[in-house]
Amino acid sequence: MRPFNFKCPKAIASGALFLCFSIGIYGQGTASSSASSGQTAAAKLPPVKQINNAGLRKALTPSGKPLLVNFWATWCDPCREEFPDLVKLDADYKGKIDFITISLDELSEIHGDVPKFLSDMKAEMPAYLLKAEDDDAAIAIVSKNFTGALPFTILYDPSGKETYFRQGKITPALVRGEIDKLLTGGKTPAP
Repeated sequence: MRPFNFKCPKAIASGALFLCFSIGIYGQGTASSSASSGQTAAAKLPPVKQINNAGLRKALTPSGKPLLVNFWATWCDPCREEFPDLVKLDADYKGKIDFITISLDELSEIHGDVPKFLSDMKAEMPAYLLKAEDDDAAIAIVSKNFTGALPFTILYDPSGKETYFRQGKITPALVRGEIDKLLTGGKTPAP
C-alpha cells in the first residue's frame, strides 16, 4: 500500500509520516460483531457514501446555503472527542446550513466502524468516506489551508468561498459565531 499524505496531529508534532488509511484503532472487531447481530442491526446504522476526488469536489459544492464540513476518522482521538459538539451544531442549524462529515478511515470500515460510531453519536448529517485516487489533489480540492491532518473543519459561504477553517478540535462558540455571520450577512444577531 502506498503512503497516504493525510496525517494525524501527533505525526505532525513528531515530524513522522503517519499512514492514516492503514490504521484502525477505534472499535476493532466491530464489523464482525455487527455482522453477527444480523440484518436488523445493520439496517439501523446510518448510511456512509464512498466518494473519490470527483465526489469530494461535488460534496464541497454549496447548494445555496453555508456549508460546514468536518474531516475526521474513527482512529483519531481529537476527532472522536469533538464529535458531540458537531452533532449539537448540526441539530441547532438544521435547515439553515448544510453540514457533512467526511471520514478518512479505511474503505473496509464503510459498513463497520464508521457507521457504528456515527450511530453511537446519534449523528444525522450526511456522511461520506473518502477514497482518494490522488491524495495531494484531494487535499488541494478542500483548501490551501488543509495539510491533511485531522480533525479539520471548514466553513464555506453559499457561493463556495472559504470563510473559516480549524485544524484541530473546534471551539463550538467560535464556529457558531462564524455561521451566524454568514446567516445574518455579517451583522451580529440580536440576543
